[in-house]
Amino acid sequence: MLRRLSPSWVFGALSAALSAGYGVLFTVVGDFRDAYGISETAIGVVIGVGFLAAFVSQVLIAPVADRGRARQLIVVGVIANVVGLLMMGFGESLGPILAGRIISGIGIGGASPAIKRIVILADPDNLGQNLGRLLSADVFGFAVGPAISAILAGPVGLAAPFVVVAAVTAAILPATFFVSASETKEAASQRLAVDLLRSRVVAGAVVLGAATFLMIGAFDALWDVVHQDLNTSTWMANLGITFFAIPLVVLGPTGGRLAQRIGPFRIAAAGLVAGAIFMFSYGQLPTGTWIFGLSLFHAVSDGLTISAAGVATAMAVPEERQAGAQGVMGAAQSLVAGFTAIIIGALYDGAGRAAAYSAAAIGMLVMVTIGLALAIEFWRGEMRRSTLTAEVEPPLPF
Repeated sequence: MLRRLSPSWVFGALSAALSAGYGVLFTVVGDFRDAYGISETAIGVVIGVGFLAAFVSQVLIAPVADRGRARQLIVVGVIANVVGLLMMGFGESLGPILAGRIISGIGIGGASPAIKRIVILADPDNLGQNLGRLLSADVFGFAVGPAISAILAGPVGLAAPFVVVAAVTAAILPATFFVSASETKEAASQRLAVDLLRSRVVAGAVVLGAATFLMIGAFDALWDVVHQDLNTSTWMANLGITFFAIPLVVLGPTGGRLAQRIGPFRIAAAGLVAGAIFMFSYGQLPTGTWIFGLSLFHAVSDGLTISAAGVATAMAVPEERQAGAQGVMGAAQSLVAGFTAIIIGALYDGAGRAAAYSAAAIGMLVMVTIGLALAIEFWRGEMRRSTLTAEVEPPLPF
């Protein structure tokens, strides 16, 4: 029975479980502060260091999956994530919680590109749909994390949600061995994947992917404080992120198919331009209710376009470089999201809501322009959109 399961569904479930750990952590950090006396500054370090660990892992470790070690890397990454979750759950001081966050970040950063590699190669003709399905799984897992915390943390204890997510993740892992996963005949020889950025197409896709996370970093950093300052209804502010996630979960596979059929750069650029308009508008609207209503349309737009940059990356590199390429993409996204959250927060404090959202919109448009300029030959149709064996483009002129 298990051999008949689709790799995108099985590995999608695993991706959702990995993301649920992030969702749990973001929900209980306030409890860490109150229960263990950890300062707000230290809590910020705990959150941030996980993104940094994932960044390093995606650059240094993820390319191992392109050398015939994708399954092994997933196993090691999942085990590391489980260990990290348990350390965060049972830790009662900054040291073990911080160490657990680092270990978990390293594990997820290594496993996620390997998962994408297997899913891409399992069905190249439908890579857009399958990458969109992985995106839906990631968003779903992150959204479920807070619900698990809300149900378990208070009645059972702070360790309970971490234990449950760790157990579910470990339980899903054996199912991945009953799903066929093809490996390429030729393994990548490069130890790192940053050489892929010499390709104009890959560089352009990474820039567009990073622009998406500029939007996400700004949106997440400002949502709560903006609604507090505008005296938005509590239910509307608290449920806004959840409502925003629903279209991403539902429309992810459709958006991936759309990107593969029409062209990933065109779809990604259209979505980011629309996103920039939405972001600018958030700075101009008079009430939180208006912002909430507009965000629902924004969510639909993102659901149909947000996976396109990952599809572009997958279509622009050969089979033996898939994990490394997705790792470079993920690393750039983590880095941009982290810096954006810090910078946008400072802009909001110093210059106000309109300036902060306008800066995010301008940054997105600048990155869209750069990404399209780098990959102009691809999105004009001079490369075949349906192949996974496209040769790497000539290096950039620097």
